[in-house]
Amino acid sequence: MIDIESKHERAITITVIVKGGNRELALEHMDELAFLAKTAGAEIVEKFYQELPKPNRATAIGKGKAQEIKEYIESNDIEMAVFDDDLSPAQVRNLEKIFTVKVLDRSGIILDIFSVRAKTTEAKTQVELARLQYLLPRLTRMWTHLSKQHGGIGTKGPGETQIETDRRIVRERIQALKGKLRNISSHQELLRRNREKLPGFALVGYTNSGKSTLMNTLAGSDLYVEDELFATLDTTVRSFALPDGRKCLLSDTVGFIRKLPTHLIASFRSTLAEAAEADYLIHVVDIAHDHFREHIEVVNETLKSLNINPDNALLVFNKIDKLDGLGGIQSIKLDYPNSFFISAKRGINIPGLLDLLQRKYDESSKAYKVLLPYSASSQISKLFDLGDIIGRQDNDTGSEFIIKVQNDNQEVFNHLFGNYIID
Repeated sequence: MIDIESKHERAITITVIVKGGNRELALEHMDELAFLAKTAGAEIVEKFYQELPKPNRATAIGKGKAQEIKEYIESNDIEMAVFDDDLSPAQVRNLEKIFTVKVLDRSGIILDIFSVRAKTTEAKTQVELARLQYLLPRLTRMWTHLSKQHGGIGTKGPGETQIETDRRIVRERIQALKGKLRNISSHQELLRRNREKLPGFALVGYTNSGKSTLMNTLAGSDLYVEDELFATLDTTVRSFALPDGRKCLLSDTVGFIRKLPTHLIASFRSTLAEAAEADYLIHVVDIAHDHFREHIEVVNETLKSLNINPDNALLVFNKIDKLDGLGGIQSIKLDYPNSFFISAKRGINIPGLLDLLQRKYDESSKAYKVLLPYSASSQISKLFDLGDIIGRQDNDTGSEFIIKVQNDNQEVFNHLFGNYIID
């Protein structure tokens, strides 16, 4: 892992542009890779790219380009080469023999950043699991320290080599981490069930889109905010109020990024459960970014991989204060007609956003007045499960509730409490 507390490692970035592909977009991906490497603690000295019909199976880049980069590395005290696309274990080995410096790919850099950013037990467990799954096929006799116990008689297989031993140790650690995550996930699910029944809004979006800033603005919280990728990893839940005074919950989740390692997405499923179980999704987009449209697609595809329907999300374009003018907003509105435009940092249009969230809540639920006789008091818990209790008053005949029921629960609610509805 890159030690961000020590001096910055001098690094270069490398990408292969497939001929016929979008060259401009590939170079923008490379700029993002440089930002990732900088976030991890590297100093990017130079960027290299090569156009090829397809990446070289042995070294990703061509032989001539590899020699050119080797000479640059030797004459400029380069300590690390970072590729934008994932490399196979064989490609890493071949490139390290040629360059004689450390070779990483985008997934490796992202995992390094996550390793440093992880603060809670859950995040640290998720990152360690993803990291070991990523490194398992890349083992080179460096992981025996993970074994806390020394095997006795009968624990060593016949002819087992050192690398096989290392792989077995890592696989055992992976299984242990998966079990630990299952326990954490069960505990988190129990906490969500026991949490006060309130409407839930979840913030999702590309990393560095301003989700944490928006949460701080809406909920008056003090989440860490910085102009860097993956500033926060752990899901945070805060309460905030809609304009009618209704108390709601707002959760901020880990940001997404293109080419996010598959193992990392899988490991963070328990963290992203807040988004999956939220009543409403708020998709925050950095409108000032040149490639915000691609960012939207990346987030949508990631949500789909988590079985979350992105079509239900409210698209909120953030950072309008960074635009040179507001003329471009009108054309964006034509492409995204149900979107909203704000600056979370400057507080621009935040009251309007709260009004919009209020309308979303009102449109997705219906209010009922229910008179539940005391003889049916055992049904009260089901009433709380099916809706949001706005008011309650006990009288001589029973308990009168005002309840808002989400559209998805209407059929069950009417089946159970239809005879008790008085308004």
